[in-house]
Amino acid sequence: MEIGLVGLPGAGKTTIFNLLTMAEAEVSKFGGRAETNQAMARVPDRRVDFLSRLYHPRRTTYAQIKFTDIPGLAHGGTTAFLKKPEVNDALVFVLRAFSSQDLPNPAADPLRDFADINLELWLADLDLVEKRVLKLAEGRKITKEQEAELAVLRRCRDQLEGGTGMKQIPLTPEDRQILSHYAFLTDRPVVLVVNVDEEHYRKQDYPKREELQREAQERGVPLVEICGQLEMEISRLSEEDRQAFMQDLGLEETGIERLAQAVYRHLGLLSFLTAGEDEVKAWTIKQGTNAKAAAGKIHSDIERGFIRAEVVSYDDLAALGSLNKAREKGLLRLEGKEYLVQDGDIINFRFHV
Repeated sequence: MEIGLVGLPGAGKTTIFNLLTMAEAEVSKFGGRAETNQAMARVPDRRVDFLSRLYHPRRTTYAQIKFTDIPGLAHGGTTAFLKKPEVNDALVFVLRAFSSQDLPNPAADPLRDFADINLELWLADLDLVEKRVLKLAEGRKITKEQEAELAVLRRCRDQLEGGTGMKQIPLTPEDRQILSHYAFLTDRPVVLVVNVDEEHYRKQDYPKREELQREAQERGVPLVEICGQLEMEISRLSEEDRQAFMQDLGLEETGIERLAQAVYRHLGLLSFLTAGEDEVKAWTIKQGTNAKAAAGKIHSDIERGFIRAEVVSYDDLAALGSLNKAREKGLLRLEGKEYLVQDGDIINFRFHV
């Protein structure tokens, strides 16, 4: 899974990227960077932390997301990078909510920036569709498959010209199959990150906040507010000082933790966990995955030889403190292959091959 960070120059994308991935990518003050940065970020999970304390395993493994820090939209080359279908499963829009005299638009207006980013991505999709329609229409020989593709693309072009994004265009499953080799930007899941300064963060307010929240809600887009400057200070503290600092701010989780989890949820993902002396690990699956398919995430032999899944919920185990107590209370249960795995399930698979 790969998430692209996009935004206008100076929004703080690389700072957010560094905080997510613990990387040390160079931060360009004026947004002039042309190259991309890529690194893995772990998905913070208190359940993994709890199980690690309980089992003292040799290894602890969190779920991970690959993040790509993409150069600012205003500096060219970005949309060409984003058109690669393998690049991004979702996009995080980083919006600036702090003033900066170093930028062409010193005053903060995250609502304006949100609209500008959407416009850039919409233009890229329209350009892609128009060029493909022209190429197909001018072809000397056109197959039945290409005729079907051309018909769908023309409908999409008409909708796009009216200002509609690909996500809002009504398409049948057959239409989507025809277009499956395209990587439309306006069809990808989006999460908003509003990068505020410390004063706005403490006041829980910034320019156009209510309007932006309303717009995000209407679009069904998660919104996370982060103070990149403050988060960087927190990341450099010892664990003890970090907890004290966060408590002083009234925070249970850092903004970076909330962002990673918001991305995870918005993509329809969940984690089940396995635990033992060798390893505690979070496994990423899609919502609606059954127990047998989840077993295959660990190893194909476990899926093939699946017998039963021993399942206890994290909440039950955390409340009781041990697996034996959960068993005594009847909260450790056996589930069959069609059981739909739930977020936070702690599972031991019984299998035979």
